[in-house]
Amino acid sequence: MEISENCVIKTEDLSKEYRLGLIGSGTLRSDLQSKFAKMRGKPDPNLRIGAHEYAKNEKFLALDGINIEINRGDRVGIIGANGAGKSTLLKILSRITSPTEGQFCYRGRISSMLEVGTGFHAELTGRENIYLNGAILGMNRTEVDSKIDKIIEFSECEKFIDTPVKRYSSGMFVKLAFAVASHLDSEIMIMDEVLAVGDMKFQKKCISKMRDLAIDENRTILYVSHNMNTIQELCNRCIVLEKGKKVFDGGVDEAISMYFGGEKDEFYSFDYNEKRKNGCDRPDIDLKHVKYIGKANNFFHDDEKLSLELTWENKADIPNLSLRIEVSNIRRQPVTSYIIENFYSGKKGETHTQRLKLDISKIAVGGYYTRYVFYNKQNATSAFESVEDAKGLTFNKRNAEKYELPWNSGWGNVMTEGIELVD
Repeated sequence: MEISENCVIKTEDLSKEYRLGLIGSGTLRSDLQSKFAKMRGKPDPNLRIGAHEYAKNEKFLALDGINIEINRGDRVGIIGANGAGKSTLLKILSRITSPTEGQFCYRGRISSMLEVGTGFHAELTGRENIYLNGAILGMNRTEVDSKIDKIIEFSECEKFIDTPVKRYSSGMFVKLAFAVASHLDSEIMIMDEVLAVGDMKFQKKCISKMRDLAIDENRTILYVSHNMNTIQELCNRCIVLEKGKKVFDGGVDEAISMYFGGEKDEFYSFDYNEKRKNGCDRPDIDLKHVKYIGKANNFFHDDEKLSLELTWENKADIPNLSLRIEVSNIRRQPVTSYIIENFYSGKKGETHTQRLKLDISKIAVGGYYTRYVFYNKQNATSAFESVEDAKGLTFNKRNAEKYELPWNSGWGNVMTEGIELVD
C-alpha cells in the first residue's frame, strides 16, 4: 500500500463482518445436542430462553468499505449514531481485531483508550501499570522514569498511585489512563468516548492537553465522542459514519450538522404539521410553511441577506402580531434573535404569507438553526406566545474572509468590527 510522506494512517476498502448469534455453546456435548435437535426438527435445548435463533449465515456488516487518510498532526473526530462502526474502526486501527476485507497501514506507535481500564492490570498498582504501559509501547525503564512524575501529577491520583487499580473508581481509571497515554512516547493517540466519565474540569484539562500535543509535538489524534462540545473544541476535521459507511469527511461544523440532522432534513423548505409542531395552550397562529426565497440550498455568503417566506393561518382574531426569530448554533446555544413588533393584524380563518429579510453579516461562519415565536400583547400586563416551539430552517454561513486567519468557531458566533487603535 502506497502512503504519502505526511500520512500516518491509511485504510483501503476496510470492512468488518460479524456473524450474529452464538458460535458454539462452549462444550462438545452441548454442540452435539444442538446439532441432533436441529436434525430432528426440534428446538435447540441449549438456546437461552427468549433468545432469537439466527440462521447459520446471518451476518452483520459493522464496517463497509472505509477509505480514509489521516495526516500527521490531524485532530480527527469520528461521530455517528450507536452502531455506526466507530468503535469497530478504532479497534481495527489499534490491532485489537482484524478486518474481514481491505487493509490499513500506519506510521508510529499507537496508544489507545478504547474503554475504561483498557490496558491496565487490575492487580497491579497505578505506578506499576504506568511502567507496564510504557513497556507495551517499547519504552525502557529509564524513559518511563523521566516521565513518571509528570504522569502522576497530571492524573491527580498521587494519593492512590501505589494502590491496586482494581480499587479505583471509573473516574480515577480515566484520569490515570489518559495521563499515561498523553505523556508516553506515542505518535498516534486513539480515544473512544473515554472522557465521558470524567468530571468537567478534567475533561477541559484533557482537551487542552490533546490540542497542545497535536500542535506542539505534531501528534495525531483520533477521537470518538457523542459530546459535540468536545469535538468542536478539539478537532480540526471530522468523519461521520452511518451504518458502517463513511458519509462525510471534512469540516467539523458541517459534520456535526449532518450528525444532528443529516441530508434528509429539509434545509431550505419546511412544512409544519401537528406532529412536528409543539404549540402552547393558545395556538392562535398555526404556522404552515417556511422557506428561503430564491434558494435551492441553505448556504449563504457574506453579501447575502437571508430572505424568508412564512405562511400561517389565524386561529383567532389577531391584533398587532409580533415575531421573534431565534438563531442558535449547532450545539443549540442561543446566538442572536431578530424581532419585529406589531407588523400584522388579521381575522380568524385568514391565511397570510409574509416575506422577510434578515441581515446575517455579523454572524460568523458555521451552521445555525432557526426558531419562530409569534406573540402579541393581550393587555398591558400580560403577554403570550402563540407558537412556543416552531423549529425551522438551518442555514450555513460561508466566505467570511474578513481576517487573514480563518475564523474559528471556538472564538464565538458573532463577528464584531474589530479593534480600533487609539494613539
